[in-house]
Amino acid sequence: MLAHAQGVSQEELLREPSASVRMDRLLPLLDRRVAREPLALIVGRREFWSLDFAVSRDTLVPRPESETLIEAAVADFAGRPPPATILDLGTGTGCLLMAALSEFPAAFGIGVDRSPAAAALAARNAAALGLANRAAMVCGDWARALNARFDLILCNPPYIATSELAGLMPDVAHYEPRSALDGGPDGLAAYRSLCPDLARLLKSDGIVVVELGAGQACAVSQLAGASGLASQMRHDLTGVARTIVLRRALP
Repeated sequence: MLAHAQGVSQEELLREPSASVRMDRLLPLLDRRVAREPLALIVGRREFWSLDFAVSRDTLVPRPESETLIEAAVADFAGRPPPATILDLGTGTGCLLMAALSEFPAAFGIGVDRSPAAAALAARNAAALGLANRAAMVCGDWARALNARFDLILCNPPYIATSELAGLMPDVAHYEPRSALDGGPDGLAAYRSLCPDLARLLKSDGIVVVELGAGQACAVSQLAGASGLASQMRHDLTGVARTIVLRRALP
């Protein structure tokens, strides 16, 4: 916050720690943080996969555990042709799509979000990262407006049960969009809606990489299986089954 208030990078602040502090700029930022506004929203930026993203209250703030999706995608395509087409459902800031495009430099990607403000933010992030010519943003209800097949599909859907929203820490409950958090009565509403479309949109040798809430791996695997998709779990650094990799089940 101090670097942001001073209008310098953190590196510059460390090099010149004796610079006079602009208290007129810093104190309002401290007040916002005391009110539990996330630091990323205060400074307007968040790093994800070593890329810099603008953030706003129209989207989730990118989280480190979501990098597990990119790790899973990179690992799966190692030793075989990389994806040429990428789809990111519920793109938000565009962090998953841009991270994937940075790893697969020959790919083109589409990001879908129901929120026009979120889609616009993702487009601005794509431009800022030099990826605008390889990414397109679409407003839509998940994948219902799409009629194509993709090599790689990424998705971080809302997966928190409605009854649990009130118990979230204020940083999340009061500042991030409810539509990006509320997964319905059991947290699985988005997965139920998504799985049939995922099977329809996936190329024969493609994969879907989806984020999970804690304890949801078995239920989501069953939903995917009912749509003809085989599952493989990947854990985050805390040992939680955070990501499920889906592919067309063998006949």
